[in-house]
Formats: sequence, C-alpha cells, structure tokens
Amino acid sequence: MERRVAIIGAGTSGLVACKYFLQFGFNPTVFEADDGAGGLWRHTMESTKLQSNKQAYRFMDFPWPSSVKEDNPSHNQMLDYLNSYAQHFSLIPHIRFNSKVIDIDYVGGESTEEMKSWELWGGNGRPFCSKGTWHITVQDTKNLSLEVHKAEFVVLCIGKYSGLPNIPEFPPGQGPEVFYGKVMHSMDYSNLDNDTAAELIRGKRITVIGSHKSALDLATECANANGVMHPCTIIQRTAYWFFPDFNTWGVIVGFLYFNRFAELFVHKPGEAFLLSLVATLLSPLRWGISKVLENILKWKLPLKKYGLVPSHSFLHDLSSCLLGVLPDNFFDKLKEGSILIKNSQSFSFCREGVVIDGETKPLETDIVIFATGYKGDEKIKNIFKSPIFQNHILGPATSTVPLYRQIIHPRIPQLAIIGYAESASNIFASEMKSLWVAHFLDGNIEVPSIRAMEKEVKLWEDNMKQYAGTYFGKSCFDNFGICYHDQLCKDMKHNPKRKNGIFEELFEPYGPADYVGLTRK
Repeated sequence: MERRVAIIGAGTSGLVACKYFLQFGFNPTVFEADDGAGGLWRHTMESTKLQSNKQAYRFMDFPWPSSVKEDNPSHNQMLDYLNSYAQHFSLIPHIRFNSKVIDIDYVGGESTEEMKSWELWGGNGRPFCSKGTWHITVQDTKNLSLEVHKAEFVVLCIGKYSGLPNIPEFPPGQGPEVFYGKVMHSMDYSNLDNDTAAELIRGKRITVIGSHKSALDLATECANANGVMHPCTIIQRTAYWFFPDFNTWGVIVGFLYFNRFAELFVHKPGEAFLLSLVATLLSPLRWGISKVLENILKWKLPLKKYGLVPSHSFLHDLSSCLLGVLPDNFFDKLKEGSILIKNSQSFSFCREGVVIDGETKPLETDIVIFATGYKGDEKIKNIFKSPIFQNHILGPATSTVPLYRQIIHPRIPQLAIIGYAESASNIFASEMKSLWVAHFLDGNIEVPSIRAMEKEVKLWEDNMKQYAGTYFGKSCFDNFGICYHDQLCKDMKHNPKRKNGIFEELFEPYGPADYVGLTRK
C-alpha cells in the first residue's frame, strides 16, 4: 500500500516533523493556512520575545546563528530562525501555503463495530493499515476553492493556543453586547500588524481581562503607548508565579528541578516501589525548596503591594507549565501608575465599560481585551469529521486528550498529534515526539495493545492531576521530562543516558543538545 504522510501546520512542530520524515525516507506534504511558516510566531504582539534562554529553546542540530546576540531573541528573530531551519533542511518545497484544512475524515477502513473490537492499534499495531485512508479537505485561502487530499498517515501540528479563543459567557444584558466600546480577544490583537495595533490602542483606555503572560505583555504594551494619561487596567482573578528574568532564574530552576536527581523527588507514572518510596521520602525537601523560592520572589519583587502574591504554591505552577517571565519594566509601570491591577472573581459589562464585583462605580473604558486563553481540546476535536473520533478526543471534563506517549490516540488509527502536551521547551519536546513518530513510521517501534496503551494513558493522566490540580488539562510533563524522554529513547532503541559521566548525568540539566543523533542506528 501507499505510505503518503500529511502534516497539518507549519509551525515549530510541523517543521521539525517534516524534517525527520524526510530524513527517514518519506515524502510528506505540509498544509499551512498562512502564507509562510512559523505558526504562532507569525502572530504575536510587537513586544513578544522568547521567555527562556535561546540555548534551551532551539532545535537539536541547528544552533542559533552567531548574529543573534540576545539571550532572549525577539519574535522577529525567532521567526527568522524558524525560516532558516526550513530553508536549511529544504522543507519549503514540501509545504503548501495558503491551504487551510477544514476537516479530516477516515474513509474506507473497518466498520465502527470492527474498530471497537480491535486489540491492536489500527487493527494490526502498525502505522499503515491495510484499508483506511484519511481524506483531508483543504481550502485555498485566496480563492476559497476546496480540494480533498488523501494520506495514509496524518500528523496534527495545529497547537492549542490559536484559532479558537476562550471567551467567558455572561448572563443576558451583562455581556459585551451592552458595551458601547470595542471588545476583542488577545488573538485578534496579535493578528494585527504592528502599525494597526499601535493605532488601535493609542490614546485609549484599555482594560485587559486575565493575569497570565499574554495579559501582562498586553498591558505593558498599552502602558508603553499611553503612559499614565490613560492607564491600562488588568482585571485579575488568579495571580501566578513569575520570574523577573529567565537567564538567572532559569539556571537556578534548571539545577533544582530539571535534572535526574531532582526527578527522584517526584512520583512518576508506573514507577517501581523503591522509586516511589524515595519520592515519598524526598518530597518534603522539594516542597521546602519551593517555599524558599517563593520567599525569595516575594522579597525581591513587590508582589504583596500590588496584589500579585499567588494563593497556590510555586510547585503548582511549575507542574502546570504556568511559570512565566515578567515583561520588561513591569513593576516600573505599576509604580508610575500606567498599569493598574484590580483583583476580582467576576465582572460584567455596562454601557460605559465594566462593573467589577464589589465596586459601585463602573470602570470606564474604551477597549476590553480578553487574554483568557484558548479552547485547545475543542480545536483538535473540531478538525475530525467523524463524531466518533470527536468523542474520542473530547471525553469527560475530568480527562485530557488521551494520548499514548503524548503522541497517538489508542483508538484513532494512522494519526499522531504533536505539540499538544506541554513542557518548558515546547520546540525541543516537539522534536523528540517527531523523532518518535519517524521511527514508528519506519517500523522501528512496536506499540502495545490498545488496552495496555489506555492503561498507561490513565497512569500519566492521574499523575498530572496529582501535581497540576485543576490545570491537569495542560498535559504538562515538566515534573518528569527526563523520565518521559527516557521512554521515547528506549522505544527508539537508543540509550537514554546522554551525559558523559555519573555526576553530569545526575545533576546537570538536560537540554536539546543532549539528544543529538537519535536517528537510525
């Protein structure tokens, strides 16, 4: 049978997947709705830059160019880096730009009842089954014409943080419809070109709903434009832990949490009794380290003064991939009054602006921008035409998208998802997953039975719930990232121990450069 491979999305995940599939002898087609590669990095605010140090956010075998001197490159530098990667590995000829995938449909395979009876993934445990083919409906974004393309294997690289914004619902008469100003989501603002965005916010009273990275970046950008004459107000429901910078704090956190020794402090999915006992005995020390870091941050930053002390632990944000880096001069903006923070669990709209819970006077505003995240699971669900596959993706509210190895769904054949589960360096995580899929497509990896895969998925989900609490849906594996990558290495029949000595293996943080060479033996 044919072995056509389609990749949906040409962001970081799609590019690196294309690179490794080519390296393994496949001829993938990448469908990208935009007119260029780069994914989210093509749609960012002007002030957006890389949070982590560039050496931790890079491809394994493609270092940053020496011309980039900054430790935290701008979004334009990041986009140049991704395009250089695509050019260097000759990926562009394989990408169909301006090609928006409307849906995908599994056609010609076994019946629904036969698929329910499968013991092995896809019926035979292999990536290419004998009957089914994916039909991919693609719209040309220029002339709006539709075409159907066929592939034996599909890789979704569409991400979670775009396309389908999460906007809160309001009772009738209390929502945006009664407001005389403009209401938008941070996604819409990020999609504007820099000049249009600057003109939109200039001289306006802006209210930002949200309190995580995009909200703080947006408020800082507005404060830079308008100063104290028109301060930007953040309506915050939950405070999170932020670093003043990642170059110093990232090194500290790396040595405290992102090495093999640190992972001994954490319970891992399916661990042996001895490792579980060690984690139980060492967990108080991990908690103590967290409290020390919290106290240092509260001492170094005026969190209490501005109502920014989180009610949850530093470990909670670490385990949920919620740690962020403050925008430049953020507290200077608070001090001068160009950014105001109001803590509130709820609010409503009125003609003049918003009514904050507990306040009698409306907050008069011209523009309200929701920085309230995205409906990532629903976005993935919507790309499937089959209601059965949609239900497989979006199950109960108490579960995540169930992916074996954070890559393949046990009950959806001939398909992988890359870029869903999160880590501190998503570009590196996507590269490891892409390598795993390339090995799998090439016949180098055998997956267990569907029942065994579902059992392991449940173990990982339970572990994420244990550490991330209500944010388990982010599928963050930062707590045991090395353990996760060990699994992928073992599946690919490579030694997971990547360092040169025992001390380095135990105490040095792992990074992209440690995993160079995970191709065929």
